[in-house]
Amino acid sequence: MTPTRLMDERGGLRARTLLTVALVAAALTHAGLTLWARAQGSTPPPSWAAGLLLGAFAAALVVAGRRIRATRRGTAPRPVHPIAAYRVLLLSQASALTGALVVGAYAVVCARTLPDLAAASARADLVSGVVTVLGGAALVAAGLWVQRVCRIDPPEGDPSETVGPLRPGEPERGR
Repeated sequence: MTPTRLMDERGGLRARTLLTVALVAAALTHAGLTLWARAQGSTPPPSWAAGLLLGAFAAALVVAGRRIRATRRGTAPRPVHPIAAYRVLLLSQASALTGALVVGAYAVVCARTLPDLAAASARADLVSGVVTVLGGAALVAAGLWVQRVCRIDPPEGDPSETVGPLRPGEPERGR
């Protein structure tokens, strides 16, 4: 799959890409937990700390995005360097992909605990799984928001005046 299929026309992650990552993670997690349960008799319990860490990372990403947004609006006390903003953009995209992976995987963990809710351990596993799913969803949302904040629209006017790398198969532009 080429990178342009994973991204939209302006280089941002597509919702379809994130959904695909979540579904593949769910399928692999289901298969892995099924094999684990056959071999060990039970599946390992999820940790609620993972969800809290994902939520904290999402909050840190939002703080970085707010600094970039303030720089773009001209209201930042100290502007963010363009290379630092680009790094935050890449981090936000990686975070959105990671969050989608976590949501897909832990949704399966939550679904597998539903039949055994009579047991206290299954209820605890469900709570920790839901916390982790919510942390992953927060990471996806923060990553997509920061990606949108970092997006720079192309200049108005003649597209032949646009300076930047050529995409494969694109004719040369005037410089």
